[in-house]
Amino acid sequence: MMKKNTLLLILLVVYYGTAQNAPIDFEVGGHGATWNWTVFGNAPNAPLEIIANPVPGGINTSATVAKFTKTEAFSNYPGLESQHGADLGSFAVTAANSSVKLMVYQVGSPSTIIVKLVNFGAAAHQATITNTVADAWVELEFDLSLWVTVPLPGGNPDQIVIHPEILDSSTGRITYIDNIRFVPKSCPTTTTWTAGAWDNGTPTIGINAIIDDNYTTDATNGSFSACSLTVNGTLRVDDGYFVEVENDVTVNGNLIVESKGSFVQNNAGGTFTILSGGSSSVNKVTAVKQNWYYYTYWSSPVSGETIADAFPNTDTDRRFWFNAANFLDTDADDIDDNGDDWTVAAGTDIMQSGVGYAATSGQLGIYPSTDIATFIGPFNTGNITTDISYDAINTLGSWNFIGNPYPSAIDFEAFQLANASVIGGVAYFWSQASPPDNANPGNEGQNFNQNDYALYSVGLGAGVAGGGPDTPTQYIPSGQGFFVEGNDNNTVTFTNAMRKADATSNSQFFKNPNSKKNNSNSVDNKLWVNLTSNNGAFNQILIGYVNGATNADDGSYYDARKIVSQSAHTVLYSTIENSNKKYVIQGKDINSINENEIIKIGFKTNINVSTTYTLSIPQLEGDFLNNNTIYLKDKLLNTLHSLSTSDYAFTSETGEFSNRFEIVFNQASLSTDEIALNSKSLKISELEDNNVQFTTADNLSIKTVDIYDLLGRQLYRFKGNNNVETYKLSNLNNSIFIAKVELSNGTIITKKSVKRQ
Repeated sequence: MMKKNTLLLILLVVYYGTAQNAPIDFEVGGHGATWNWTVFGNAPNAPLEIIANPVPGGINTSATVAKFTKTEAFSNYPGLESQHGADLGSFAVTAANSSVKLMVYQVGSPSTIIVKLVNFGAAAHQATITNTVADAWVELEFDLSLWVTVPLPGGNPDQIVIHPEILDSSTGRITYIDNIRFVPKSCPTTTTWTAGAWDNGTPTIGINAIIDDNYTTDATNGSFSACSLTVNGTLRVDDGYFVEVENDVTVNGNLIVESKGSFVQNNAGGTFTILSGGSSSVNKVTAVKQNWYYYTYWSSPVSGETIADAFPNTDTDRRFWFNAANFLDTDADDIDDNGDDWTVAAGTDIMQSGVGYAATSGQLGIYPSTDIATFIGPFNTGNITTDISYDAINTLGSWNFIGNPYPSAIDFEAFQLANASVIGGVAYFWSQASPPDNANPGNEGQNFNQNDYALYSVGLGAGVAGGGPDTPTQYIPSGQGFFVEGNDNNTVTFTNAMRKADATSNSQFFKNPNSKKNNSNSVDNKLWVNLTSNNGAFNQILIGYVNGATNADDGSYYDARKIVSQSAHTVLYSTIENSNKKYVIQGKDINSINENEIIKIGFKTNINVSTTYTLSIPQLEGDFLNNNTIYLKDKLLNTLHSLSTSDYAFTSETGEFSNRFEIVFNQASLSTDEIALNSKSLKISELEDNNVQFTTADNLSIKTVDIYDLLGRQLYRFKGNNNVETYKLSNLNNSIFIAKVELSNGTIITKKSVKRQ
């Protein structure tokens, strides 16, 4: 059985099709020539300001978002009709029978905030919606179908103004508004795919689409958007393509979505209906598995699917769900104390939307190979909630196994932002790279390696690889289960606004960076470091200098700890001062990177055969890292190597070495005292009969002498008491060696020498 190892996550993006119905983003300045800012900003306390990187974030945390506060005095804005507020701007309405949607975020306790859309020149015709949801993005929709067109000075008859009113009496309230878009309430125009062509033009988000023939989204036909969709023939959404529907879907034929295709519904109230002659399904292909017992983490993108139908070839005792409420870790080893967290899923169990499941392949088959799971049923759409469990006694984290419930990718950053009070900022993806072993910790006779989890961090906006080189992105594909850390006994909510309708977001479980990537345009500096070996070991860590992080332990939003099994063959990690944890992702103060910065790297190995390890940089971002040499300091050998120029190869005995390596940016980082001592304070003399004499100056005695070859392998260890010591090095003939000598005052001298006989 699989054990609970460690555990996985997205942000809000609105993504709508044609120019007429595309989002009007405050970040990018509007909707063509028809969008105009009207800001009453000359008064001392203007209610509208444009800010960068707001907290809790906004739709796009790297851009700007409109921010409104309650503290402005209404008297500063003569002529406005309400207590507080200002017009955000105006835009043209091109279809009277439509609605407009915008995203609103309120920070603080629930209260009443009214956002109006006012027909310019006709205040009596207005739409008012009250939002009482705190600490969450809410999409407000305004029906424009009954509005009266009133000509404006200058002749434009269709101008509408957004007007927020904050009527709450509390103070300190902040509201964010973002991503305005037009959507049709009803779609008077229809186009039908028949005889291999559209009879009324290619559909858009404002046009109904009917599929009466066979249609495949491919290089010939392409992706499409529609107001509503009816499938009477066969619609196949191929890999790398999408279908986006604003409202309702009716299936009277066959609707098939392939593994890397995306099917998106936008309207939370849109329906998905299968008629008696219809069928809808999603095919998902796994990553390559080395053997049948390799697990995949799943989540159903359809409703009503059973465990047995989704995984018909998997042994009945190899299909699981994770009972987060049962996970109890009082001894802080990240393992459930009584082994009742993983629960066998019965074949008749209905796969719950938003819940994660784990399953192996069937035992019959030829490996390596991939599996295909087919999920059959109505596609999930709209708001989907999933329970989250938390127990303060679990000091290393309360783990919860959830999953993407839609037949499209979701943005984990959007998901985490909307549920930030309930879950942590890291998603954990299973990327199995090693077989079970009885030496791995866990509740079973043989357990899997906890180091095979890949992670994505919202705080750093980046991922780190687990058991293999594939690095997760912020987009969680359809059918993907993942672990998150619970912060509260509550629920999380998946929404249609988190879904991605594009060609790339659903293209992989993890994306594989095949070569070194350098991005000097990034404001943040981020450095990935790989550890590999000539016998297949792999580890990756990430260090990022980002806004909001400090050089201390900031919790899982910025600093993700490494779960280190005692039996792990190799482990690479970074460390934080005054913390005994090991980190796979570490966020640091954005201003702390300079030529004197030191990044401490830990290394552990249990491999007891001759092995060559390699440290390398597969990817980096940021101006500083792209314009400065990155050095690796090997404190054992007192060497400095440019990782910017080439990878660093070394050998090691078994054990844990938390202080051997440092990443530095200054050639002078080697101690000048050590350099001086190397040449002046230690003399090495070759004598007869394989004897070598070590002599120190300054009346300091020798405490220990360690002898290494040039690959870093320790050959001898001697103890001493005098300033002159002689040792027999019979295993060294005609070779260069490295002597590491500790003196009585604690000074360590490292020096190369040659034994010629």
